[in-house]
Amino acid sequence: MASPEPAAGADGASASQAAVVEPIRLPTPEEIKGQDIWNNCAVRSVVSGVMGGGLGVLMGLFFGALENPITAEEMTARQQIVYQAKQMGRRSISNAKTFAVMGLIFSAAECVIEKARAKHDTTNSAVAGCVTGGALAAKGGPKATCVGCVGFATFSWHDIWDCSEH
Repeated sequence: MASPEPAAGADGASASQAAVVEPIRLPTPEEIKGQDIWNNCAVRSVVSGVMGGGLGVLMGLFFGALENPITAEEMTARQQIVYQAKQMGRRSISNAKTFAVMGLIFSAAECVIEKARAKHDTTNSAVAGCVTGGALAAKGGPKATCVGCVGFATFSWHDIWDCSEH
């Protein structure tokens, strides 16, 4: 707590530094409804899927623009522009699907695990990452599923990236 007496500053002058304590404000009914809606796993998953799709579109546009056609010397400027636009569109759609599914699965898994465990910690993120990585790599067989699980779990575990505590 702050002392009620004035403290001496570095230059010898006394300065009053009273800590201002804000009263606790209860949430409004609208804020409570908003929190209840956001705590719904279906809503959280759909929003994450939509935002993942948007990120995928942007990444597809960016990386699609970086690809050069092999036969660029043989194409006219108009053909190159049309080719680049089609390539960017294909990459955008592909990346949007991938990131939307990734966001949806991760968010749904994390929310369900969090509600089942009744805890909010890094274990939820790691398990959700494992579920997501395994689901996305399932077409590649059991070995790919295990590698996807371990890879996503590693990158989802927040503690290893938080350098502020170490």
